[in-house]
Amino acid sequence: MKKKLLVAALLAVAGTSAMAQSKFEGFYGQVGIGYESVAPSTSTTFNYGGVNVPSSISLNNSNSFAGTATLGYTFAVNKDFLLGIGAEYSPIEGQKQNITYNIAGTSVAGGTYNKKNSYNIFISPGLAVGADAVAYAKVGFTGASADTGGDTTNYTGYSVGLGYKQIITGGLYGFGEVNYASYGNQTSNQSAVVSGRLLTTSVTSSLNATNILVGLGYKF
Repeated sequence: MKKKLLVAALLAVAGTSAMAQSKFEGFYGQVGIGYESVAPSTSTTFNYGGVNVPSSISLNNSNSFAGTATLGYTFAVNKDFLLGIGAEYSPIEGQKQNITYNIAGTSVAGGTYNKKNSYNIFISPGLAVGADAVAYAKVGFTGASADTGGDTTNYTGYSVGLGYKQIITGGLYGFGEVNYASYGNQTSNQSAVVSGRLLTTSVTSSLNATNILVGLGYKF
């Protein structure tokens, strides 16, 4: 009788542990929409005939609608700790903003810029909140392009984020995230002969982007 009771108790404990296992283990796909703000930073040098001319570039933040599509896999390290890997892509181009060059006190229109074709490859450690939810962080390698009136500059950098997922029904879940990406410096050099003198310009630029997303996903 005691043996039967012990076996029943062990089965009950095993059943409870199985029920507590997170439902997010396995392959998943998700789409998110939201808002993104892109903050550019630039420095420039302008040299004409061997003389450095005071110069700068004025840029406004690009604030626009954002969207991502993500595929990944989540491992259950144990019933409380999860580790995900994934890759996401944003097909939506950012809003165009004007570029203004300030050269020797004179402002010159320089076209527009906008961010596009951003991607992110990440890992996401998370803590299970029961079997139906998970709170997680993201750390990744990210890249994006900036279009400046036909010229494209490619950037790479790092990303970090925080998020929360909640099962709605079956494998369907909802999520919310906030993400930050820092894209490293890129330098563009140009030269030309103007009125018999050599004109050289050098522009160093970088981007920082923050987005807030909500969306739906499915755990297969």
